[in-house]
Amino acid sequence: MDTVIGLYGETIEVPCNNGAPKPKDLFMTKWKYDDGDLLTQLKDQDASVIATDKYKDRVSMAENSSLLIAAATLKDEKTFTCMVVAGADISEYPVKLLIHSEYIRAIVSNVKVDEATGLTTTSSTLQYTAEKGDTAALFTCGALNTLSSPVSFTVTYPTERISLHVISKGPLMEGANMTLKCKADGNPPPTSFNFHILGKVVKVENSDSYTVTDVTRESTGEYKCSIIDNAKMEDSKNITINYLDMSLSPSGKVMKSFGEGLALTLQTHASGELKVSWTKDNGKLDSSPKFDKLTYSDSGKYEVVVTMGALIKKDSFELVVEGVPVIRRVAKRRSEDGQHKVLTCEAEGSPKPTVAWSVNGTSADESPYVNGKITHKLTIVPTVNLTVVCTVSNEHGQDTRTINVSTCKYNEGDTTKLVVGVIVGLLLATVVVGLAYWLYMKKSKQGSWKTGEKEDGSTEESKKLEEKIEEKLEENSQKVEV
Repeated sequence: MDTVIGLYGETIEVPCNNGAPKPKDLFMTKWKYDDGDLLTQLKDQDASVIATDKYKDRVSMAENSSLLIAAATLKDEKTFTCMVVAGADISEYPVKLLIHSEYIRAIVSNVKVDEATGLTTTSSTLQYTAEKGDTAALFTCGALNTLSSPVSFTVTYPTERISLHVISKGPLMEGANMTLKCKADGNPPPTSFNFHILGKVVKVENSDSYTVTDVTRESTGEYKCSIIDNAKMEDSKNITINYLDMSLSPSGKVMKSFGEGLALTLQTHASGELKVSWTKDNGKLDSSPKFDKLTYSDSGKYEVVVTMGALIKKDSFELVVEGVPVIRRVAKRRSEDGQHKVLTCEAEGSPKPTVAWSVNGTSADESPYVNGKITHKLTIVPTVNLTVVCTVSNEHGQDTRTINVSTCKYNEGDTTKLVVGVIVGLLLATVVVGLAYWLYMKKSKQGSWKTGEKEDGSTEESKKLEEKIEEKLEENSQKVEV
């Protein structure tokens, strides 16, 4: 088996078939080792890397089919095999790779011969200058193809750099605990440190950590850690303790009267940028509520949520607007069958008003009480003309409204008689008024001819009388039409 010696950290060339020329009928060249294939190359084509392990980005093939291994390490000491397929022949050429390091000063071998038996005992001593990267490296020695069990050596070196780390579950906020950890790159690492807590030095032995409990906003500032025997070797961090204060006025249950104003104050104090959102009865509001003149619809539960990152503060108040009930509208209409009258009374107030009518009805219907408003409907069958009273009341007072309701139920004969009587009566009244006017005008003219008085006054009076008569005639005409 051929042996190749390479230098630690350099690119090593491992020849195929000791560098012999390629066969004329070459079909394929492949490099492999005990754990798998590395790369292959077909004739007149570029090599393809097959490796998926640590050699994936470190191997390539030279023009003469040699294996190239970049950044050689001690772990590359193994056997690599070049497989050549030419014509119908398949040939393999194993090569043992040894790695030498510039830190290896000498390998000293000693051979002793037993005079009685003639057997020899061989010992080999490795002199090696270790560096940080050799920590936990494994070393083996062997004779021929037999290797010893790997052993590791402790590599010690001084601390050159330390770093301060902050350990906390979630963002640092008031009331939380904060753990400071000081890490050093020496081997073995230091076991004692000085922690500088806002100007105060705390010595910690046999540990690399220190916990600050129940931090507050006053805990914000610069923190340091250093090695006890070398104060110049230190690291520091500026640490901010997040806080969020919120005050809402009013809060709890708030009782107000209709039409009053309500001053709403939200005060915040925080270590960062805030986001404020409002809801009313779990529905999102577009802006902060304002209560210049309260209405019943303003009643509800208001909640404010203030957030700063992961910090959340909430507060709420329940607003109840009360007042004397007021009737906003009364109305009447004929039912679809024409045999009933439907009366409507619309009111608002808080607490919920009670609605009462001065007459009994065949059915009553009440709408849901929403935003202080309620609508009550009553169906009646009036047999005579009525004046109906709607009364709404609660603990703060009451309000009433009246509505005139005419009968809507006649039999056919009575209706005809009533209409004919009204028309005849109005016609007779018109005739009487006209006759009286004619007699008056006649008498007035005769008086003027006899006395020789001026006609101005009589004319003025006549005009006034004519206007009254015309108004009466027009009124009677409208009634006849009805």
